[in-house]
Amino acid sequence: MAKKRVVIDYDKLPEDTINRIKMVYPDGYEDNLITFTNAEGRYISALPFETEEIYYLIRMTAGEARQIVKDDDDFDSEGKLRGDFADEVEADDAEDEESEEYLDDNYDEAENVKDEPYEE
Repeated sequence: MAKKRVVIDYDKLPEDTINRIKMVYPDGYEDNLITFTNAEGRYISALPFETEEIYYLIRMTAGEARQIVKDDDDFDSEGKLRGDFADEVEADDAEDEESEEYLDDNYDEAENVKDEPYEE
């Protein structure tokens, strides 16, 4: 069975998913953006992220990627994930897990994904 493909804005993701994304991209998001063509034929830049059930394309520009990291206290002033962040996430995960099922009919599926680096 193919994974569900979901295009979503960063600020609409549940906190546990955002925390997992930070662990995958501890040096920030900007250098990992890709572009794809949406259903209307427009190029969109996004951060790819994969869970067991879902392949996410998280819409953001390079500027937005920089700003997200800059505004997030989990990253230091150089844009690197704090060393103690993993311990905090593991403690939180032991207490609570959120489901991804709410995504079923709420977001657009990506089409025509291209693994091309985003250049601003």
